[in-house]
Amino acid sequence: MTDNGDGVVVWLPMVDGAERLGVVAVRTAALDGPRMRRSRMLADLLAMVVTSKRAYSDWIAARTRTATMRLPAEMLRAFLPPRTIGSKHCVSTAVLEPAYDVGGDAFDHAVVKHVLHTMILDAMGHDLASGLTTSVAMAGARNARRSGADLPDLVGSVDHALAQWLPDHFCTGVVCRLDAGTGELHWINCGHPPPLLIRAERVIEGELDSPPQPPIGLHLELGPAARQVHKTALQPGDRVLLYTDGVVDARDANGVEFGLDHFTDFIIRASAAGQRPSEVLRLLSHAILDFQHNNLRDDATILLFEWHPQHP
Repeated sequence: MTDNGDGVVVWLPMVDGAERLGVVAVRTAALDGPRMRRSRMLADLLAMVVTSKRAYSDWIAARTRTATMRLPAEMLRAFLPPRTIGSKHCVSTAVLEPAYDVGGDAFDHAVVKHVLHTMILDAMGHDLASGLTTSVAMAGARNARRSGADLPDLVGSVDHALAQWLPDHFCTGVVCRLDAGTGELHWINCGHPPPLLIRAERVIEGELDSPPQPPIGLHLELGPAARQVHKTALQPGDRVLLYTDGVVDARDANGVEFGLDHFTDFIIRASAAGQRPSEVLRLLSHAILDFQHNNLRDDATILLFEWHPQHP
């Protein structure tokens, strides 16, 4: 809230579920309880308008851009879900950089009743074909998930989809299923950097490591009959971090890596400062971009989900 002498300007967040869409400024001669309630109602109404229109309004999409988006990024972002989703027991948020020139990175998440589904993908290459690979992988995973498939069948469906439609392409990835009622986490790691478990403001080393499995799309040629599912029990407040190698491999002008330690330390410090998961990743993406002077050499994608069963 600011006072510029001509009245009061109140800045209010526009929120759709767990996703923060932006802010709206409301100018009023004076501020009291009824005006504040009406201002909040206005922000909620505008959030509903943006959410309902952005799926087919080019005007809204254009207003959020500061540069021309390349074709691979345009295609891939058409498949991406909202950056932040959640329920009263869990929240998942993700970022993908660079915003206008991505290659084969992607993320997906969804809440179905009491279950949170999350996925991160990294296709080989940085062209239209790599974006098409992750797009087919996401479509295959969603199709299987919406048909009630369990994790092995879901990943198996994507293996078959890539083998059928893009036989010369593959991607690494991690697919997770969190029961938000019990905290039981199941995951399959397909040749990807292992997820990280953050508990009580520290990384639990090796907690989510697992034996290597072939990348998605190569399992029919290289892997055993079925994918191996791993499971663990989360504790209230635990956060799980999925990321692509472009995050930790980022280098500055002197060739110094951003590194896994710097990456996890930033997450822990921002979380300890009371930042929400979506704000933590926003700040982290800016830190990675600043580290490379806004010139990323590889896609950098991060997905963070948190289990908080005690939240009202």
